[in-house]
Amino acid sequence: MRHPFNVGIGLPLLLVSTLVALADDVPVLDVQPICRGIAMQAANPTEKGGPDLTFNDCIKSERAVRDELTKTWSTFAAPEKGHCVRLAVLGGEPSYTELITCLEMARDVRKLQADSVKGTN
Repeated sequence: MRHPFNVGIGLPLLLVSTLVALADDVPVLDVQPICRGIAMQAANPTEKGGPDLTFNDCIKSERAVRDELTKTWSTFAAPEKGHCVRLAVLGGEPSYTELITCLEMARDVRKLQADSVKGTN
């Protein structure tokens, strides 16, 4: 007979291990929806290039941010990565710009807290 207690322990451990695995690599985000939205908001019939140019610029920008994030990914703590990845994909329009902003803010808060502790000792 199985005990429900085992399932109660196994599921949280599985979720934690999944989040740790998720935090090991820079996630692959589909930035097309957010870039389409940005292009549609910027659409102006008299603008040279119009929404297509804005969409392509957005995609290029997001790729550049992902490249930067790839270089700095190891400087962020695993809990920061897990938290920020979840926030970045929340709502269905993920963005590397949003992800890196969250990670940098979380890292800066961690450093401020560490400096604060050092200053009080």
